[in-house]
Amino acid sequence: MDIKAIVLDIDGTLLTSEKIISEKTKQALIAAQEKGIKVILASGRPTTGMFELAEELEMTKYEGYLVSYNGSQVTDCLTKQVVFNQAMSVETGQAILDHLKHFDVLPMIDKEDYLYVNDVYNGTLHLPDGDFNIIEYEARGGNFKLCEIDDLANFAAFPINKILIAAQPEYLQENVEAIYAPFKETVTAAFSAPFYFEFTDKGIDKAKALNTVFPELGIHSYNMIAFGDGHNDRSIIEYAGIGVAMGNAVDDLKEIADDVTLSCDEDGIAVGLEKYL
Repeated sequence: MDIKAIVLDIDGTLLTSEKIISEKTKQALIAAQEKGIKVILASGRPTTGMFELAEELEMTKYEGYLVSYNGSQVTDCLTKQVVFNQAMSVETGQAILDHLKHFDVLPMIDKEDYLYVNDVYNGTLHLPDGDFNIIEYEARGGNFKLCEIDDLANFAAFPINKILIAAQPEYLQENVEAIYAPFKETVTAAFSAPFYFEFTDKGIDKAKALNTVFPELGIHSYNMIAFGDGHNDRSIIEYAGIGVAMGNAVDDLKEIADDVTLSCDEDGIAVGLEKYL
């Protein structure tokens, strides 16, 4: 198989559990780019939260690409040009944000330099590994400043690439149908972690972004190897010629993947690339 691109989820895939890129994985990806293979980061993260990782992987030098917001935006690392963008309409975004007021969830939206939330001091989730400030994590990860808005629905008079909600995992599981039901015909939504549920425009996923941008560059699905770990990686694992689930991936992903590599803490990407490149 003629592999021309490596597609990588970030959290739980490219990054270890310590939120770093291991040296072995970094060198494997740089070596692949030296051979002319494109690296494409495909994440639920905002674009601003991906540039530092792209720089670390020398993706500007080799003109890699960022697929952000679960596929609603694609950016050229070299030119910083947005080559694809499909946001939700103002009306849809406002309707979702208004609906979310009825649930015990933490909605987050971003615009330019800011992450907008209802209450910057109310972001703690109680998870098995300990208490976790999800708002601080999102702000730091996206390189955002924080701003409080009492009524996000009224405020959001602009197209939104992604509405992120966070909540206790048990609560999300119990209420996700009621949260999503009114919008199933107008948006796409998925879990990206047990405590994250994310809304994007209808038909948007990571594979849609890949299929919109890269065939014109001579890179087709059968030229791609993709790595992922979460439910929102299903589309790229199914789309790519070789879809590889990480050892730490959810079981649903492992079942449909072409292969399963080692975990993100065991250089699973590097091991997979050694096998297929």
